[in-house]
Amino acid sequence: MTRATARPDATRNASPYLYGGEQAAVDQILASGHYGHGRATEDFEEGVARFLGVADTVAVSSGTAALHLALLAADLRPDSEVIVPSLTFCATIHAILAAGARPRFVDVHPHTLCITPEIVEAALTPATAAVVPVLFGGRAVDLTPLHGTLDRRGITVVEDAAHAFGSRCGTRWVGSTGELTCFSFGPIKNITCGQGGMIVPRTPAEAARLRGLRSLGVPASADRRAAATTYEVTTVGFRAHMSTLNAAIGTVQLAHFAVAESTRKHLWRQYEAALKPMQGVDLVDVDVDNSVPHLAVVKVQDRDRVWEFMHARGIGVGVHYPPNHTQPAFRPWHRPLPATERLGEEIMTLPFHQHLGPEDIHRVVDTLQQALAAAGAGR
Repeated sequence: MTRATARPDATRNASPYLYGGEQAAVDQILASGHYGHGRATEDFEEGVARFLGVADTVAVSSGTAALHLALLAADLRPDSEVIVPSLTFCATIHAILAAGARPRFVDVHPHTLCITPEIVEAALTPATAAVVPVLFGGRAVDLTPLHGTLDRRGITVVEDAAHAFGSRCGTRWVGSTGELTCFSFGPIKNITCGQGGMIVPRTPAEAARLRGLRSLGVPASADRRAAATTYEVTTVGFRAHMSTLNAAIGTVQLAHFAVAESTRKHLWRQYEAALKPMQGVDLVDVDVDNSVPHLAVVKVQDRDRVWEFMHARGIGVGVHYPPNHTQPAFRPWHRPLPATERLGEEIMTLPFHQHLGPEDIHRVVDTLQQALAAAGAGR
């Protein structure tokens, strides 16, 4: 299959992957003159809904916008608490604050980097209005054991599935299990729109509200407004729709999702086979049989020294993520989280994207082994 772009430096930490049809799809939109929210956006929404087997989806401008609008649609009480893992991208926390709530940071399981029902149950307070499980690295989070408790207390689950498009929870796709679910289609996600996000609503009424929130309170698309003499502003909203240009890219990417799934699983298994026997390194479990991996995260001692060694040799290692409860902007909601604080000193993300080949995996693993030896010798 022909790529639309040249192969980048494969040992970058992450890189978009194009299949060759995206350029033609964008050219078609450019020729049409309809660049805002229009029929192509609706086509992409319908395609994702068919893929997931759900009644509806709502396309928005980013994964952050998806979380923000979903939390607004959940009708959180003023100044209510939202349980959220500290170990996530800061966008999750910004979305909570933008919705007028406050984060209640919690720890994660050290082997999966995800929250568990037990962690959530221990963090519930009278102020809890929502739980935002982060499906870290693509791994599903099943809060089914808590549904009775959460339902009785009127607590909404808003899934941050930014990493998890195409992953499964049991036998069902993430996004089709009945939760209010938010996806990201940013540049390096499992499928990309260039930039974009998607919300899976729970009811037709919620879908209608989300469409108003994303489009300045005007649910009708630009194409439909152009065919009428007036329009209605039904609620106070935001400029957060997905453009037809982004949707056209997403439609092509969705058609090739099976390639992304098989390639990412294969790459993760190559890392697993190479790293499992290595002393001093632990590959975070993404449940690869049920997930489409988004990250390859390892835990190592002397992480900063190992990171510097690999970075100096051109290996694009990263840290996903610095714990949010230690960030200056989120200091008012700080609480001790010993597991997350320890993980914040150990986790490191290896290069992981569809441009990688076996020789690249070998180079990354070989350099990691050298780095671990050098860090041990330097103690």
